Amino acid sequence: MKIEIKDLSQVYKNDFRALDKVNLEINPGMFGLLGPNGAGKSTLMRVLVTLLKPSHGEVYVNGDALSKNRGEIRSYLGYLPQDFRFFSKLRTWEFLDYAASLAGIHNKKKRLAEVDDLLEQVGLFDVRNRFANKLSGGMKRRLGIAQALVGDPKIVVVDEPTTGLDPEERIRFRNILSNLSQKEVIIILSTHIVGDISSTCSQMALLNGGQVHFTGSPEQFVKQSKGHVFKTSVTFDEMKTISEAYPVITSVPDAGGYEVEFVADNVNGWKASAIDPNLEHAYVYFMEYLANTKKA
Repeated sequence: MKIEIKDLSQVYKNDFRALDKVNLEINPGMFGLLGPNGAGKSTLMRVLVTLLKPSHGEVYVNGDALSKNRGEIRSYLGYLPQDFRFFSKLRTWEFLDYAASLAGIHNKKKRLAEVDDLLEQVGLFDVRNRFANKLSGGMKRRLGIAQALVGDPKIVVVDEPTTGLDPEERIRFRNILSNLSQKEVIIILSTHIVGDISSTCSQMALLNGGQVHFTGSPEQFVKQSKGHVFKTSVTFDEMKTISEAYPVITSVPDAGGYEVEFVADNVNGWKASAIDPNLEHAYVYFMEYLANTKKA
């Protein structure tokens, strides 16, 4: 299974380009699509799941053009949109049963067996009789991924799945996706939360302003910021000065002021030591420095 995205553009009114000549290759496993809100991630997700026809370019799935094989390709897609909706008057198992019916599983015994299996996978079997609208926020997102997995899809697309979840639910959700990636399934995770990518994805792309600015492994992305992430201690008065001069990533109060981590091309006299970057450092460095350099 392979997805190839070639010269994909989406142009709206007033010549607004939500996507601008996007080129990507996505293989089985977890693929992270990282970028700020408004970067074009949801637009790209909607194209991939056949909800939106692009203005230009093409998507190929195993060599088949999406524009010419929409029905067939749709049959092995699973999708969890950012704004996941369900019927509030249905119980949890009833909602999944309805989703399975829509997916073409008409044998009732087989359908109910799949419903129970999916509820076990996402940790909702014990609340299978609870009305869906009575589930917690994290449980609703798990129900969303369960419906995306109905019919054993070969491509699963999840759009901003952990937004609004507490840390425990976010970790649980990541683990569910990570387990799925062991089954030779393509899982595309679109998010603006850096931790979602660093914890689960072996490959990633960074989308900003509708354009792909990086594609590769998270480790390769982090290497771009090596030598540009620093740590220092500042007084309370100096905190305002350094935060105006550089993007500060963390600031921890101590007895005399703050211990800060920041990104910079040079430290301009500050007594700071370079530290090994992580994905969050790399993302901030890219957005604040490399992106602006590429625009120049």
